[in-house]
Amino acid sequence: MENEPTCKHLQQITTIIQPKDYVCEECIKTGDDWMHLRTCQTCGVTLCCDSSPNKHATQHYHATQHPVVISAEPGEQWLWCFKDETFGEY
Repeated sequence: MENEPTCKHLQQITTIIQPKDYVCEECIKTGDDWMHLRTCQTCGVTLCCDSSPNKHATQHYHATQHPVVISAEPGEQWLWCFKDETFGEY
C-alpha cells in the first residue's frame, strides 16, 4: 500500500480476521451458490461478494456499517472499505 491513498478504516486494521470456513454463512442456510467470499473485519462473518446473486457482504455492510472486509479467497491478500470505496493489500 506504499504511496497509495488509503482511508482511516483500512489504517485501523492491525490484525486480519481470517474466515472460519470457506462458505457464505447466509447462502449455506438456503442452499444458494456464491462466486467469491469476503470476511468482515469487525465481526468475522464470511459472506458472498457482489458477483454472487445474493451480495451478502454488501447487505451486511448496509445493515451493520462494518466498513472493512478482506478477500476470503485462497492466495488473495487484500482489503476493501465499503464506506470509502478504498482498496488495500496486506
